[in-house]
Amino acid sequence: MKLGYCTITWGGVVGHPVGVTSVKDLFYMTHGSMETAVKDIASVGYEGVEMFDGNLVEYADRPEELRGLLHEAGVSLVSVYTGANFIYADILPDELHRIQRSAELAATFGAERLVVGGGARRAAGTRDEDYQRLGEALDRVADIAEGFGLSASYHPHLSTIVEGPDELERLMPLTRIGFCPDTAHLAAGGADPAAMIRKYPERLRHVHLKDLRKDPFGFLPLGEGVLDLPDIVQAIKESGYDSWLMVELDEYDGDPRAAAEISKKYLDDLLHS
Repeated sequence: MKLGYCTITWGGVVGHPVGVTSVKDLFYMTHGSMETAVKDIASVGYEGVEMFDGNLVEYADRPEELRGLLHEAGVSLVSVYTGANFIYADILPDELHRIQRSAELAATFGAERLVVGGGARRAAGTRDEDYQRLGEALDRVADIAEGFGLSASYHPHLSTIVEGPDELERLMPLTRIGFCPDTAHLAAGGADPAAMIRKYPERLRHVHLKDLRKDPFGFLPLGEGVLDLPDIVQAIKESGYDSWLMVELDEYDGDPRAAAEISKKYLDDLLHS
């Protein structure tokens, strides 16, 4: 398996401000320096990176700059993360317009995969049909991704209508999109991440690894939390998946490069034990 790292740790995640009034422009972004992130990730020994769609938009008019940065660092852009509400019919065309742009940019910069989260929680409560709407929208996302030669996968996420095991099991029969388990988000939502991977081995298309502290709640570098990462990795191997493992850490109270190094050492030891 090849190891990659997500650039979110260098600045956290925000939404593009134009998207407040124009949903078609509501890209995810990391406010930190992509140059620093890519160089730090490469210096620790990872082979690939994952970026937000909004950070690719920043390079849309100067593509050679990002290509040069990746080439000089010796890493590839593996995947691009995007997302949407998906359950509101009126804005879905604009959301899919944005995802089409995200997929186009991902392909432009040589990515293999499009990772998507979402499924809004209504203020008035989730409706039964919201899962059907999400599933249908995710099929359209898969179509868009495939049109650009990308593999698409869905990422269960806290604050969406797919957090825990029951919600994931409700969604999966309603869509053909691949599955991207995020180990810490699944655990925080009440799931056993290894069990979820074993339940959907044929759907596994991408992996986000992070560790979890439950009290006080927080995401941690690998090996510093409560997750049974050896069993999770074993479940991944059992599925037949033999590709990118992307380490992700949403935020870190310290040097993000140091966090990446902690996780890299842990994974190297685990995979070669």
